[in-house]
Amino acid sequence: MDNAPAPQHHTIQGLMLALAGFATFSIGDGIVKSMAGQMTGTGVAFIRYAIGSIALSTILFGVRGRAGFVLPKPGLQLARAIAVSMASVGFFLGVQFMPLANATSIQFTSPMLAAVLSALILKERAPAAVWVATAMAFTGVVIILRPQLLSVGWAAFYPVLAALGMAFLMIFNRMSSGVVPLLESQFLISIIATPILALLAIALHLTGMPQFQLHMPTGLILFKCACVAVTGTSSHWLIFMATQRASAAITAPMMYVQLLTATVIGIVFFHAVPTQMTFVGAAVIVAGGLYLAHATRRAQAPAHHVETIDEAVALSLSLGSPD
Repeated sequence: MDNAPAPQHHTIQGLMLALAGFATFSIGDGIVKSMAGQMTGTGVAFIRYAIGSIALSTILFGVRGRAGFVLPKPGLQLARAIAVSMASVGFFLGVQFMPLANATSIQFTSPMLAAVLSALILKERAPAAVWVATAMAFTGVVIILRPQLLSVGWAAFYPVLAALGMAFLMIFNRMSSGVVPLLESQFLISIIATPILALLAIALHLTGMPQFQLHMPTGLILFKCACVAVTGTSSHWLIFMATQRASAAITAPMMYVQLLTATVIGIVFFHAVPTQMTFVGAAVIVAGGLYLAHATRRAQAPAHHVETIDEAVALSLSLGSPD
């Protein structure tokens, strides 16, 4: 297979598509935050995936017909759905309780957590870089969370739950790489996650805790949830197309644009200016992620590129946000 570097104009296109994809994730996150006090994060997650499932099933039927509705490796698909449900609920609740930039910063620990889980679940050897990067990520999370614990209490750990869910999703996506094409993969995770999220939303509602109480959604809430579904799906597709034009090593660092976009959205729309500690913690987490990416590239063969569509699919579904 030809591993020659992509032409320069393809690389630029890939970078621009990746930039647009990761920035779009934050737009969806901002919409979720705008629903704070109007619909709990569990309800938003359920409605978002219900709408996404209807849209994806329609598109899938139009593109593949009945042949697209298959369920390979049911146990693995269920595991992916549980992981994305965990990530979505944790993140949606998190952005409703704390500044968008803080929650997004903590979300970037998921690649380091995934590297550790690979060693524990897949029995892969974890190089020293993994443990160094994980320690840096943990340090960054502590820096960000310490003041948040004083203001919002244990709700500050919701983004940590989301990061752990995303880490598990990365592992399960790797295990399912090549099983089904991208469209079917997105449909399966959405259609299975929807009833899981419904049951979780109802169960938490029945606890009587104020932060989990469900309300009849208004037309505006349904519209916003539909927008979150569109931005989330669009982001995955943009990142997928980016990996078709440039290598994963080139496009992956663009994920940090998501943090910049989240910061701007937080300042402009929610008047939430990040504190110095947030910037410090985010810088430590980003540094850990970049260090891990650099160490991984050095350990692999030179000029490693995404060689197959299935590998690109795994990348596009494992990066970014749980939207």
